[in-house]
Amino acid sequence: MPRLSRDWLKLYLVTDGPACCGRSLEDVAAAAVRGGATCVQLREKNASTREFLALALALHRVLQAAGVPLVINDRLDIALACSAEGLHLGQSDMPVNVARQLLPQSVFLGLSLENERDLADSHGLDVDYLAVSPVFPTPTKTDTQRPWGIQGLAFVRARTGLPLVAIGGIDSANAAGVIGAGADGIAVVSAICSADDPETAARQLRLTVDRALEQTTRSGRAAGPLPA
Repeated sequence: MPRLSRDWLKLYLVTDGPACCGRSLEDVAAAAVRGGATCVQLREKNASTREFLALALALHRVLQAAGVPLVINDRLDIALACSAEGLHLGQSDMPVNVARQLLPQSVFLGLSLENERDLADSHGLDVDYLAVSPVFPTPTKTDTQRPWGIQGLAFVRARTGLPLVAIGGIDSANAAGVIGAGADGIAVVSAICSADDPETAARQLRLTVDRALEQTTRSGRAAGPLPA
C-alpha cells in the first residue's frame, strides 16, 4: 500500500513563524486546513530541539483532528518523536537511504530538487515525492540555485513518475500554470502564512489547484511522466 496519496500534495503548507504576522503556527495551520490545505510541513531552522518538538506535538494534535498529515522538515529525530506522517529532506540534509532505514515504513519521505543533477541522483531512491524548488524566485528560499521556471518543472515531470510538488513564489496567479506543467500540487509559505485571512487564502488556492487538476485530467495528462 502506498505511503503517500497524491491528493495530500494538492495544497501543501510550509510553515514560517515570522511570516505568520504574530499569529501562532497552530492557528494559521488550523485556518489553512479549514480552507482546504491538504498537508502541513513544519520547518523550524532556528528553533532548539525542545522548541521544535513542542511545536511539532502541538501542531500534530491540530492536524490529526482534521485528518491532515504532518511533515517534519530535515529533523528525523523530531519526526520520530512526534509520530509525524512524513519527513522532508533537502540536498544538504541526512541522506535518503539512511533516513529510510531509520523511519517506520508507514512514514512517507520527500526530497527537494534544486537542479538537474539532483533529479538524476534521485532515480532509484526510496522517496515518495519530489519537491521542485524553487519554481519562481522567492525571498523565503534564498539558499537555492536558479529557479526552475515552468519549463524546468515540465522537464522534471517528463523524467519521473513520482508525485511532484512545486514550491517557490507560487500564488493564486501562477498556480494553475504550475499544475499544467506537471505538478501534482503546490507548496506555499507566505501566500497563506502572511495572508490577512489564511483560511480564505487557502480556499482560493485550493480552488485554483482543483480546477487546474480537473483541466489536466480532461486534457489527458496522466499522473506520471510525460514523453521526453
